[in-house]
Amino acid sequence: MKTAATSLAAPGGIGAGLRSPESVGLLLGLLGVLAFSLTLPMTRFAVAELDPWFLAFGRMAIAGLLAAAWLAATRAPRPTRADLVLLAWSALGIVIGFPLLSSLALRHIPANHGAIIVGLLPFATALLAALLFKERQSVRFWICAAIGSALVIAFALRDGSAAGSLLSYGNVAMLGAVFAGAIGYVAGARLTARMGGVAAILWALVLALPVTLPIALALAWLNPPHAGAAAWGAFAYVTVISQVVGFFAWYNGLALGGIARVGQVQLLQAFFTIGFAALLFGERVSTITWLFALGVVATIAFGRGIGAKK
Repeated sequence: MKTAATSLAAPGGIGAGLRSPESVGLLLGLLGVLAFSLTLPMTRFAVAELDPWFLAFGRMAIAGLLAAAWLAATRAPRPTRADLVLLAWSALGIVIGFPLLSSLALRHIPANHGAIIVGLLPFATALLAALLFKERQSVRFWICAAIGSALVIAFALRDGSAAGSLLSYGNVAMLGAVFAGAIGYVAGARLTARMGGVAAILWALVLALPVTLPIALALAWLNPPHAGAAAWGAFAYVTVISQVVGFFAWYNGLALGGIARVGQVQLLQAFFTIGFAALLFGERVSTITWLFALGVVATIAFGRGIGAKK
């Protein structure tokens, strides 16, 4: 996978006109974030016509088959026994947990609402890394995490609507998706150091296939899905782009441009998601939503800047 990333910046390659591998890395990181930013709006659009359980397991299964084909074609080395536990946690978190819970949540809340809650993901990831792997952060980092979390909770409680109750189905499911994503990210980060980020996500997809494929087939058999072309297009997007292609761009961007530098690009994801939900799918976005997004992103940016180990 490193070869593929490096070739992007090689003379005559895609990045030949750019100044450095770091510039190519930033571009790839931005493309990855743009790909992920459309995940919630596309999911919200698809679940309007498709059963969320079928959407979640269907995208997992097809992405797993694509990953298996890629790994077989490239003759990628198999993970070691020591990698299997982390791969299982990664699969549980970002292959099964996040897609399923976010699909269920977006039947009940708008994508722009979900984007604010997903803003907690960096802090949830840091918390789990601290609890499970004893990674240390400064006191001020945790202050920022508390402020960011309080902002998300305040946003969820901002009115008396169905989405405005912290314990509403949509909010709880999306918070569960954040927790699942954090588990997957923490395990994936450990795996990336051993086998590379792209290989880590591909093997996680393949490891989940014995679960995702039979469930997807059973759901399709018991309740054959019916939807319009646009909904199937959204299904294809979250399957191919969100689950596979986006990770290729993101992880190769991190490899070329550096985790710290390229990782900052992810701060833009909430704004992109809210903007796409409004522009492409007609969701009404209030000024207060933009302000909460700005507040959450600001706490993440400030927390990352001062969150180095003492």
